[in-house]
Amino acid sequence: MTRFLIAFVSVYSLMHAFFYFRVKVLLPNDRFSHFLLIFFLALMIFAPIGTRLLERADHYNLARAAAIIGYPWVGFIFYSFLLFFLAGMAGLIFKIVNIAAGTHLPLFTGRTATACILVAVVAICIHGFFEAGSLRVERLRIPTTKLPQGIERLRIAQISDIHLGLLVRQDKLEKILEKIKAESPDMLVSTGDLVDGDMERIGKLPELFSTLNVRFGKWAVTGNHEVYAGLSNSISAERAFGFDLLRGEARTVAHIVNIVGVDDPTAASAVDETKLLKQVNNGLFTVLLKHRPDPDRENLGLFDLQLSGHTHYGQLFPFRLFSQFFYPLQNGPYFLEKGSILYTSRGSATWGPPMRVLAPPEVTIIDIVSE
Repeated sequence: MTRFLIAFVSVYSLMHAFFYFRVKVLLPNDRFSHFLLIFFLALMIFAPIGTRLLERADHYNLARAAAIIGYPWVGFIFYSFLLFFLAGMAGLIFKIVNIAAGTHLPLFTGRTATACILVAVVAICIHGFFEAGSLRVERLRIPTTKLPQGIERLRIAQISDIHLGLLVRQDKLEKILEKIKAESPDMLVSTGDLVDGDMERIGKLPELFSTLNVRFGKWAVTGNHEVYAGLSNSISAERAFGFDLLRGEARTVAHIVNIVGVDDPTAASAVDETKLLKQVNNGLFTVLLKHRPDPDRENLGLFDLQLSGHTHYGQLFPFRLFSQFFYPLQNGPYFLEKGSILYTSRGSATWGPPMRVLAPPEVTIIDIVSE
């Protein structure tokens, strides 16, 4: 964790330094203006870490204020860095062309170019804020011969990566649950990162979950952020929400479907996934809940459907291009060998900056139908 923090602060500081040297052209020619900007940028560098420290020290209001300012700034500084960097590269190429060909192509420097880039960044962030609120319902229909006689359809609603905490609270959860209620699912599953913060103040959240009636229960597995937020408190909160947590467990629900769940690796609770899946080799449809979309090839054929999340589909484009190196199966259904299917959710809310760009949030409705 220490190495991660050092790396984060170093990279984040360099991004802010780059930002300062690009926008200082817009400042008045006096030291005080530059000092104010540098001071503000220094505060923003440590805002994400400070938010966590304030929350753990039980300074909730200060932590929430820091989150409201600091987390959107993460998105703003990322897109500022990206666009300024691309403009700088384009300017360098145009400068070489100008020297070689005697042309007068723009170099994207100066006050006008800088102001235009900042306007574009603000526009992207505003779009990202509204996209984060455009919750979609994605649907998957799976025909099977593994449902018992008399059961024509089993409807599962999947949520993932809601990150309940300082920013994602009651209002966001209400919208997600309303989408689910409208679909009348038989079962609700959470594939990790349901909580991401101090759950001592869960308020009316258990009451909200209690309004959702699903006849075959609510099931959940841990994600990495349950561990970061404090595993024991996270588990207590999710149980208060009415979820049965599957931590290396396999269950047969109402003699209709098998449901298997494993902890995220950060929980350090090693389990033999293959052995676990073989425990429910009873001919029924088997759903595997696993936070990370990394299906084990040895287990293909032992499960019918793996439900995962974790990647957010990058959340802020073009992050998906980087996350794809680690998790190539990061959006939607993938039909694997031996009849197994993986569905990776884009996530139902946001982590960090409350915005999404080209990665809208989703609630997933899976209909398992008798063939």
